[in-house]
Amino acid sequence: MRIGIPRESMVGETLVAATAQTAGQLHKLGYDVVVQAGAGDLAAQPDRSFTDADIPVGSSDEVWSSDIVVKVNAPSDEEISRLRPGATVISLMAPARSPELLQRLEAAGVTGLAMDAVPRISRAQSMDVLSSMANVAGYRAVIEAAHEFGRQFTGQVTAAGKVPPARVFVVGAGVAGLAAIGAAGAMGAIVRAFDVRPEVAEQVESMGAQFVTVEMEQEVSSDGYAKEMTDAQKQATAAMYDEEARAADIVITTALIPGRPAPELITADTVAGMRTGSVVVDMAAANGGNVAGTVAGEKVVTDNGVIILGYTDLAGRLAAQTSQLYGTNVVNLLKLLTPDKDGQLVLDMDDVVQRGITVVKDGELMWPPPPVQVSAARPPAAAAPAEQPTKPPPDPRRIVFAGALAAVLFALVSWFSPAEFLGHFTVFMLAVFVGYYVISNVHHALHTPLMSETNAISGIILVGGILQVGNEDPLISTLAVLAVLVASINIFGGFLVTKRMLEMFRKD
Repeated sequence: MRIGIPRESMVGETLVAATAQTAGQLHKLGYDVVVQAGAGDLAAQPDRSFTDADIPVGSSDEVWSSDIVVKVNAPSDEEISRLRPGATVISLMAPARSPELLQRLEAAGVTGLAMDAVPRISRAQSMDVLSSMANVAGYRAVIEAAHEFGRQFTGQVTAAGKVPPARVFVVGAGVAGLAAIGAAGAMGAIVRAFDVRPEVAEQVESMGAQFVTVEMEQEVSSDGYAKEMTDAQKQATAAMYDEEARAADIVITTALIPGRPAPELITADTVAGMRTGSVVVDMAAANGGNVAGTVAGEKVVTDNGVIILGYTDLAGRLAAQTSQLYGTNVVNLLKLLTPDKDGQLVLDMDDVVQRGITVVKDGELMWPPPPVQVSAARPPAAAAPAEQPTKPPPDPRRIVFAGALAAVLFALVSWFSPAEFLGHFTVFMLAVFVGYYVISNVHHALHTPLMSETNAISGIILVGGILQVGNEDPLISTLAVLAVLVASINIFGGFLVTKRMLEMFRKD
């Protein structure tokens, strides 16, 4: 089968669906690949980079007559008419907001795969175009804000006086928000962030930012996306947004709700109360915007000197990198769709990833797909067990008697034991107590490094046991054999576990 990579027809689009590197990877999957002349010029992928990689550069007709057409933006009416019946088109489609597009694909008798409909599950992360592009866009949002801000982000103490660091407030801690947090923090700004999903607080704080909290009912996300806020949540967060935005130099908003217009979070009154020279980057501008006064694709300067950036092409402003990431996502998808690596695309509707991205199949409408449970939410708490009858407290006289008996037995053992027994027993008991308290207080995240330490200790036990095997005392010899056996199990079991863990990080 042949894959065609067309030049994007949208005005101002800089991206291309495949670079010379990713086109070569598609060719290794058994596909013939043809790229339209000039398709990658704006993404630092001139025609010669494709021909140098043995990827042919052809005409528009050659590309659109291919079995599979891969592009960035959704195909236009004219482009759909150029697809041959039975062809497959792969692109961003926003299927939840584009019913007309799906109808046109259905009428054309083709198969449509939406790159932006990849379910958010671990297995599909390598194909998640939205995350790849949001990551670049979040970084670029900070760069655009820094350019308009006109002052450095980091604080300094100079001979001319003290320069305070910039204050950045990020709304939404998804992929774009976290990328913005990381970029602003790396530039030296004081970063604060908020998200209606409480589970992202740890991620925000791990990047050196402060997570803003609001007293309200919050639910753990069931699909990786933020839900639309209730009226009570909106009232609780409105005052916080106003306070944080007025105190910030840079505000970056990323709040989106799948299939819905972006919620307005920063009101006109808040913008009017911000300092002159403050910058707002509304990354939700394409969906209506989170900020009052945002104009999609444009820069707006308010009467009080606040700059609102509604750019919708932030990822496209780093075209070379974004095209490479998009092309890699496409390669990973086609690896899944080409199980035999023979250049034949096979759609398995029993696979949740393939079913999720298939919006039209051979002219049959397939949208919306069945829901996929991708929640990281904690399971509901189990019902409290029925109350058990309380046991009477132990008789203190029995405890005293048992302690006295143990003391007497220990005294008898010590009296008839060799002189060095007490010294060895003291060391043993100290080792037991120290080992217990050290290991029991190690965080679970450090258990793997701790395994190496326990293997070293077991190695010492193994050597000691080997030295005592064959001792004249049968008891000592038996204990030595048991020590060798147990230590060997621990050591070689540790090696096996380590080997399996290392295999998880090896590529096929």
